[in-house]
Amino acid sequence: MKKIEIYDPAMCCPTGLCGPSIDPELTRMATVVHALKQQGYPIERFNLANEPAAFVENQLIKQAITDSVDTLPITLVDGAIVRRNGYLSNAELAELTGVEEKSFAVVDGQKPKIRLTLK
Repeated sequence: MKKIEIYDPAMCCPTGLCGPSIDPELTRMATVVHALKQQGYPIERFNLANEPAAFVENQLIKQAITDSVDTLPITLVDGAIVRRNGYLSNAELAELTGVEEKSFAVVDGQKPKIRLTLK
């Protein structure tokens, strides 16, 4: 299994899913990370505001943000930077992990479709 690490910019909480307006991209990533963790996949997500030590301890990340934190989010796969200034798509994450994309529930920014039966 490939180890995936996501280094997020400073957010008010670990996932960024709080406040008056929630970024759908953060919702998608929180859903994907949760789904992968549920399946025992080695994926970690770090928030600059809550876990600054993780950014300083990783030399690649430390160097990448030396001039500006605007390069965040950064994704590492097996210790190598594969994406800067954005998140991997669900399709890219599915290909990397071997986990079916449909198991991530939210497909690239789209809300999950919920069906209600009214009686």
